[in-house]
Amino acid sequence: MTARAGETGEEGEGTMNETTPPRGRARDRAVFTGAAGNRLVATVAGEGPRVALLLHGGGQTRHAWAETAERLAAAGWTAIALDQRGHGESEWPAEGAYAFPDYAGDAAAVARTVAAERGTRPVAIGASLGGIASLLALGAGAVFSGLVLVDIVPQMDPRGVAHVQGFMRARAREGFASVEEAADAVAAYLPHRPRPRSLEGLRKNLRLDPDGRWRWHWDPRFLDGPRSVNTDWAAVGEALHEAARNLAVPSLLVRGGSSELVSEAAARAFLEMAPATEFADIAEARHMVAGDRNDAFAAAILDFLARRFA
Repeated sequence: MTARAGETGEEGEGTMNETTPPRGRARDRAVFTGAAGNRLVATVAGEGPRVALLLHGGGQTRHAWAETAERLAAAGWTAIALDQRGHGESEWPAEGAYAFPDYAGDAAAVARTVAAERGTRPVAIGASLGGIASLLALGAGAVFSGLVLVDIVPQMDPRGVAHVQGFMRARAREGFASVEEAADAVAAYLPHRPRPRSLEGLRKNLRLDPDGRWRWHWDPRFLDGPRSVNTDWAAVGEALHEAARNLAVPSLLVRGGSSELVSEAAARAFLEMAPATEFADIAEARHMVAGDRNDAFAAAILDFLARRFA
């Protein structure tokens, strides 16, 4: 970690949710160095002796974890919510390196820094992209003390993946004329969620470009570049299965009960590969579990952490 400075402000839970933590609560802004020397920006909440590293899903930013981080801090943890490469304030690698092993390398690099500076190995809490990165990193020897996978397993439903990536890709380069137009697109994609009263949470997931268009706060090459997140999925899948079979740290799988990516059968298959892994199924939540049902999600992970890391 190379720098820290105080920050305050409102942050939306989930990629497209208006939920905000209490106003004026101070946080630290931290800068880490990734596996390729790339700059990674994080928000740090809490001052507890135990550390949780929060890794968001594809197309999200660290602000997706705002409410979860506050709850972890209140429970005595230090929560580090990271903007992953190509997302939020973190660096867009010049070479467009966004394959899953690149994200795993960053997760491992941050974990090593946390362990060296704080004298404790972090628990990785990874949603979707962040969960894949965490599991791959563990398989390669990363220094995590525990793992929470949020609606992600090695065997994802390809229809669900196509649906999520289709939404992300649809306006990635064209952008939106206004934040309100982006909110309309989100409402059409997530009809099960109440439309937010405020657009401030959504605004944090957008950037205003010089041409006056609002675009998602992530590099479009993440999906369509020369080394995108879809690169060599067969090899990635094999590595994930191997990592699951060899999981040796306390672990929890949290599934959205209405997930479009993780079926009940896929969750059971993962638990058979990693039989020591605990399981929580969050009713009425889809793929973005923390955004859909943060109350139930936070309760599940806090119970797990309290029992396994007391």
